[in-house]
Amino acid sequence: MSGWGKKYPHEQQKKPWSFEEAKEKLQAFCAYQERCIWEVRRKMYEKGVKEEDRDELIDILIAEKFLDEERFAPAFARGKFRMKKWGKTRIRQELKMRQIPESLIRKALNEIDPQEYFDTLARETEKKWEKTSEADLYKKRFKVIGYLMQRGFEQDLVQEAIASLID
Repeated sequence: MSGWGKKYPHEQQKKPWSFEEAKEKLQAFCAYQERCIWEVRRKMYEKGVKEEDRDELIDILIAEKFLDEERFAPAFARGKFRMKKWGKTRIRQELKMRQIPESLIRKALNEIDPQEYFDTLARETEKKWEKTSEADLYKKRFKVIGYLMQRGFEQDLVQEAIASLID
């Protein structure tokens, strides 16, 4: 993500979090919703937590079960699939960006029910097809495929969903 370290002259520089303050605030941050180590590190960076305290704080959060990437990955995958209607490709990219191990990514994606996945894809395909105003069937198909692939659905499944819609 760009802009992490950008400091703008008009922004008031806030006092960085102390170790105890950081521990308390990060516990609340992690209790509110599942987080991964990458997100917590980012938050610590934003709040000016001393570099030498960061690893210790991460260790404490893991020991106290506030931070668990095995819990985070499936929760993230389920949430993004059900709420944002993202496909597995997009979810995989986002988890990789958050530095989640490949084994946990695979496990998380396997928890998505294949039938529910295809039904969601079919509904999204139908919705986009109806919204797309394009007289040329080839162009319309191209636009819908592009949209669904941008959402992270696999090309072969997108083709299958469009074929079943058109037939």
